[in-house]
Amino acid sequence: MDQPAEERTTSPGRPARLYPMLLVLAAALVAVDQLTKWWAETELAGRAPIDVAGELLRLRLTYNPGAAFSIGTEYTWVLTVFAAVAVVAIVFFARSVASRAWAVGLGLMLGGAFTHLLDRLFREPGFARGHVVDFIDYGPFVGNVADIALVAGVALIFLLNLRDIPMSRRPQVAPDQAETAS
Repeated sequence: MDQPAEERTTSPGRPARLYPMLLVLAAALVAVDQLTKWWAETELAGRAPIDVAGELLRLRLTYNPGAAFSIGTEYTWVLTVFAAVAVVAIVFFARSVASRAWAVGLGLMLGGAFTHLLDRLFREPGFARGHVVDFIDYGPFVGNVADIALVAGVALIFLLNLRDIPMSRRPQVAPDQAETAS
């Protein structure tokens, strides 16, 4: 007998294992992002852009005080608050994750949001006004590892919602309760 999609993605012991997996993924992403930013600041500062794939993909160090596409550069502190709220919300809601795919999507989003929060809090020009280090120049956009993870995480969550795959276990309805609910 074929199981519904939500039953295939959950098991009694899985939620307890998925939350730590999500946190480990987020922590690994923070480490990779911060290490690549350190590398970029060390190796790319004061240099002309380095072509990786012509003008399609280059390495170029920039500091972004704003959001995506440098929007809101004068409101860096608001972006800091937004990143902090996003981190807290993801940590809170992710505790009930019961799907591996959701855990990956939320882990990517948590890692990306947390590393941007670190940049906003601790980078120049000062606390809660820090600029995000960007160095991957792909056409009209310049970003970093965290940006790529955030986009991938949001895209995955969007697809999971389209496929109606639940983040957490849906309450099981007993057969006798299902008849009375109809």
